[in-house]
Amino acid sequence: MDGAQAYTDPTLHFLSALSGGFLLGWGVLIWCLSGSAYDAAPEAVRKAVLTSILSWFLLDSTGSITSGNPSNVAFNMLILPAAIGPLWWPEQERKTEAHGPG
Repeated sequence: MDGAQAYTDPTLHFLSALSGGFLLGWGVLIWCLSGSAYDAAPEAVRKAVLTSILSWFLLDSTGSITSGNPSNVAFNMLILPAAIGPLWWPEQERKTEAHGPG
């Protein structure tokens, strides 16, 4: 954006491929967990995905601040609620809220 980046630099291509691979793998993992694994152990899957998202947020935001890019933290703060969504509440609480007590 400020012209200091060389988008044709092979290092940038490598880092983009590397981070893209991690993000794709993470997304596929979460998608796979949403199927039969979630049906078998919804609370364990919820906690695993929630821990994963919070770990991303903390490391990415800390790295952004320490590398001199604190504006990325604001972007992360917009993504965080969307990524967590209803995962914040345990499965039993959501069922009770949706169907009422008893």
